[in-house]
This record gives sequence, C-alpha cells and structure tokens, in this order.
Amino acid sequence: MVVGSLQATPDSSPAGAFPAPGNLTLDNYVAVNERINLLQGLVNSGIFTGGVLLGTVVFGLLAGYALAVLSFRGRGTIFALVLLVQVIPFQLLMIPLYVMIARNYGLSDNYLGMILPFFISSVAVLIFRQYFLQLPKDLFNAARIDGASELRILWSVAIPLVRPALLTVVLLTFIGPWNEFLWPFLITKEASMQPLAVSLANYISSIAASTANPFGSLLAGAVVLAVPVVVLLIIFQRQFVSNDIGSGVKG
Repeated sequence: MVVGSLQATPDSSPAGAFPAPGNLTLDNYVAVNERINLLQGLVNSGIFTGGVLLGTVVFGLLAGYALAVLSFRGRGTIFALVLLVQVIPFQLLMIPLYVMIARNYGLSDNYLGMILPFFISSVAVLIFRQYFLQLPKDLFNAARIDGASELRILWSVAIPLVRPALLTVVLLTFIGPWNEFLWPFLITKEASMQPLAVSLANYISSIAASTANPFGSLLAGAVVLAVPVVVLLIIFQRQFVSNDIGSGVKG
C-alpha cells in the first residue's frame, strides 16, 4: 500500500513492489489532499475516536467493576443483557438511532451525535468484568477495612491490576470508530466535520476516477488513515510484552 501510494505510474505486477527511483513521487498525497483536507479529516477522526474511547473506558470500568466485585440484586440479569447486546448487529439499530439522535435530540452535524451511539461498549464491559473476576477478593476487602470507598478501590487497587485489559479495550475500541464511515456520514454532511474515513469514502465514490492516478491517490489516502492505527499498535505492543514479562516474575 505504501509503495503503491508513492508510484507515479501504477505497476501492479510483482516487480512493482520494488519500483525504480524515477517512478517514486509524493504527487498522489498532494492530489488527494487538494480534494479533501487530510489534516482536518485526521482531527475529526481524533475527536470522534477520542470521545468514544473516553466513554468506553470510563463506563466499561465502572460497569465491569460493579458486575464483578459488587453484590446486588439483578446482577446476573444485567450481565445476561450485556451478552445479549453483543448479538444485535449495529446496522439493525442504525435507523432508530438516527431518528432519535438526529430528529429527537437535534444532534445532526454535531460531534456528540457521532459519539453517543458508541459511547458505551458491551465488549469493554465484558473484558473488564472478566479481568476483575480474576483478582483476589481479599484485596478489595482489605481496602474496605481501611475505609476506602468503592471508587477509591477501583482507582487505586483495581485499575492498576487490570492494565492489560485497559490496553486491550483501547486497541479494540480505537480501530472501530477510526474506520467507521457509515454512521458519521448519516449524522453530518458537513465536509469540515467528517472523519477521514468518511471523506475518503466520498473521494472514492465521486472524485478519485477523475484524478491523474486514481490508484495511487486511493492508496495515499489509505496510508494516511492507517498510520495512526499502526503507530498505536506498535506503542501498545511494547506495553503488552512488558506486562507479560512482569506477570511471570515472582517476588
């Protein structure tokens, strides 16, 4: 994908994976940036994804902790509903969600309207719950004896011990909204507010064919969209390895 985005003349043969220096250019990036603002698209994607990440982590931690550590009536029923939500495809809910958010709440052409449907993730709740269940109950009981509140226990005792789960949720959550284009496209038609994935989808459907090198321009946009995900994966991969090594050391 990177090589194709740098080719002045497309070469899809195996030899094209090692292009001649004279066939390398940045014109494809310039061409796609002239039609869609790549920087603005990245900023919009960051706002959308950042809002989803914030809600997913906060509510996932709170709900996962409650379902795993606290004892209250109906806990099993709530957990069953969390599992049930996962079998309902988002596409089935898209039309009623659009009517509720765009028409009833008036949040069309609004970042909040993009974020709300993804603000709470049942997958994150399940992941945090399973990790919290693995922690010894004596840790929480000792903190309660010392007078710590449940929020204090969650912040000071539970969260530091479920760091791998936190990183997993961030990675899984980031990829979804970062690549989401259908829901933001429904909520806003303002080009200045559309995430990069939406702008690229519009570019592919209506503009790319008219450019000098449609193949290279498409790949250039795809590279820009993929770079933040790859960087995040590389950074977090080091944290995963560190956590795995530390978990095998006693004392």
